[in-house]
Amino acid sequence: MLLRPAQPADALAIARVHVRAWQHGYAGLLPASYLNQLRPQDRAEKYDLSHTDPSRPHTIVATDGNLGDQILGFATTAPSHESDLPHHGELTALYVDPDSWGRGIGVALVSAARTHLVSLGLKHAYLFTLVDNLRAQRFYKSDQWTPDGLQRTDTVWGTAVHVLRFQRNL
Repeated sequence: MLLRPAQPADALAIARVHVRAWQHGYAGLLPASYLNQLRPQDRAEKYDLSHTDPSRPHTIVATDGNLGDQILGFATTAPSHESDLPHHGELTALYVDPDSWGRGIGVALVSAARTHLVSLGLKHAYLFTLVDNLRAQRFYKSDQWTPDGLQRTDTVWGTAVHVLRFQRNL
């Protein structure tokens, strides 16, 4: 496995991982009719992977060098946009293709994401996960993220989701 910054040409491959991870990981948590209509082509159009501006989202991909640079997962970070956490970074996305779950890719990506946030001079970070996504919560707790008590309803990809915020020191 190799980690590297995402490039514009990676958008569709990242979107495939993103959609597959949602369809498998959120089965039973979000309506099947919603998950089944997700298309990587639609998602890829929303990514901007061409900038180097540290105030904008930054994406790291995990690839399998043995499979011709196939993207196995990705993590996206950004400076905080939460008014109560102005000096934090955010882990906005961490997804691994379901065929690669359990291989340590998520652990490598979350570590690289933290390292990137530290390189921006940040000392704290937060993330949101679905309230009912116990698998993700176990993963983040094993990486020393803790729920801070904030729960709310957000709109993600056009659907309402109930989320729980986690924080950790970097």
